[in-house]
Amino acid sequence: MNWLYMLVLGLLAGIIGKILLPGKDPGGLIITILLGIGGAYLGGWIGGQLGWGGITGDFDIRSIGLSVGGVIVLLLVYRLVRKKS
Repeated sequence: MNWLYMLVLGLLAGIIGKILLPGKDPGGLIITILLGIGGAYLGGWIGGQLGWGGITGDFDIRSIGLSVGGVIVLLLVYRLVRKKS
């Protein structure tokens, strides 16, 4: 059941992150889900390092917020790398 939770959370976080930070980024459903899952792991790790807690198994506002924050960080890093090359 954990993989299903991560897929749904990844899709939700990816969509919200792309809405908050629009631009010419790779799109599609699969990329959005993968971006959201990566953002969830990154946001959970950053939240744990800052003492805010990590991603829980529930759809609470903290888990979604951390995931969306991770997506935004990943999108910004992608844009910086793409701009330099």
